Amino acid sequence: MSAKATAAATGRGHAVPRGADRLPWLTYRFRLLGMGLGGLCIGAVLLENGANPPTWGLLAFTALLWPHLALQVARRSASPYRAERRNLLLDSAQAGFWVAMMQFNLLPSVLLFTLVTVDKISTGIPRLWLWSLPAFASGLLCGALATGFAVRLETSMTELLFSLPVLTIHTIGVALAVSHMGQQIREKNRQLDELSRTDSLTGLHVRRHWLKLADRALRQHREEGVPMTLLLLDIDHFKVANDRHGHSQGDEVLRTVAAAIRATVGEAGEAGRYGGDEFGLVLPGTTPAQARALAESLLEAIRQAGVAALPGARLTASIGIAPARATHATVEQWIDEADVALYRAKDAGRDRIGA
Repeated sequence: MSAKATAAATGRGHAVPRGADRLPWLTYRFRLLGMGLGGLCIGAVLLENGANPPTWGLLAFTALLWPHLALQVARRSASPYRAERRNLLLDSAQAGFWVAMMQFNLLPSVLLFTLVTVDKISTGIPRLWLWSLPAFASGLLCGALATGFAVRLETSMTELLFSLPVLTIHTIGVALAVSHMGQQIREKNRQLDELSRTDSLTGLHVRRHWLKLADRALRQHREEGVPMTLLLLDIDHFKVANDRHGHSQGDEVLRTVAAAIRATVGEAGEAGRYGGDEFGLVLPGTTPAQARALAESLLEAIRQAGVAALPGARLTASIGIAPARATHATVEQWIDEADVALYRAKDAGRDRIGA
């Protein structure tokens, strides 16, 4: 290979992916399994070919010692990731060598080539399996030179039986590992989705996601006639308190109000941080009278939470209530109506409900 190709294959000149230095540990199990099972398959062929002691010694190195040596080499390297990429190419070179040493015995040779190629693909490293082909061919040439290019394609029943563990156990092992990785990816995606929908400070829905829920509730009201009520809550004098006592105190106020909302609303509705010190709540299946009763409980919960969490400070909020109507063409119109009700509550002296 050219210098550029070699650099691409071994990882030199390329940024190491985050967490990639765990690669030696991840591939160690597959190398241990693959080399061990491959050794059985190769050994059956060598036995029938009447191999000499040095050949058996080389097989012992490949099947028994190489997996552990490769791990130690990668661990002690300044870049375990790049060292492991080189090890993976050496795996292919050794596989090519043993294909020739088996005199190209058809079934074991095909299995061995497939095994090392699948291992490269399963690492997820782009094009690594392509870079492994020249390494495989180099090993193949070395082995062929050692055997005088001897060829025996026929596979005996004994060789077939010793090839089956490679076909079954290794394939199942790779499938289980890929399945486990898939489960981890799905869980990570679920966590990322949860993070994208949750406000990190308050633990409530972020504005974008809450608006989607509100829009869904409005559509359900229009299509099915289910009563829906929207509440907008604004913390009284929040900006003054935030400027006077600092942002850390302001954050504590937001967390306290959010906790009161969660405790009061629970599973009865969807709550989100609408912006700054303003919160939105959608209450499915709730009439305006029921929503007003819940809002009264919420205002009292905020007062009590303020006494417990913010000694010496008075924590209150104002709430605007708007029932969903068939005349609301968009969720923005519904929110605007609640916003008007909220400002009525503020104009009337705050710490109260507007409708």
